[in-house]
Amino acid sequence: MGYGDIMKVQTTGASQQTAQQDRLGYSGVRASHTMADTDSGRMERYRSKINSVGAKKGIDPALIAAIISRESRAGNVLHGGWGDYDSSRGAYNAWGLMQVDVNPNGGGHTAQGAWDSEEHLCQGADILVYFIGRIRNKFPGWSTEQQLKGGIAAYNMGDGNVHSYDNVDACTTGGDFSNDVVARAQWYKNNAGF
Repeated sequence: MGYGDIMKVQTTGASQQTAQQDRLGYSGVRASHTMADTDSGRMERYRSKINSVGAKKGIDPALIAAIISRESRAGNVLHGGWGDYDSSRGAYNAWGLMQVDVNPNGGGHTAQGAWDSEEHLCQGADILVYFIGRIRNKFPGWSTEQQLKGGIAAYNMGDGNVHSYDNVDACTTGGDFSNDVVARAQWYKNNAGF
């Protein structure tokens, strides 16, 4: 894959805040792996679409699966395909398995395809590729794997909020988005054949 090897990306895994979603008494890589495993049965429904989009976009399917696990728990937390309800706006902020940001004050994307469609996964993968490119341009001295991790963080919060590699998740949801996604991706690659 042209965006780096997900297995070579360093990760500290899930924060305690993220691990609390599943009431885990531990955090870190172990917690990320546990949550990925919890979602693995549901993930099977999307395997062929994930593999197809990964091949089309040059993104490791394990990484797509990991974003789906983190963002929507493989669709388990969505309401008619929607997630991230914003009570101040009275509307949902995100669409689909990969939770594409449709908030006009956020990502401002227009939802494409059904929430669990290949079209939606292509849109999410394109957004990820866009942010990896933005991070490559912003931090040309970072290794390919560091740029990949920075792009994953930017997928959650935008590249303007990525300021250093040492604190790449400073502004991400749970303070761990890229670290958690990387650990989940490594689990899907090692244990689920993605």
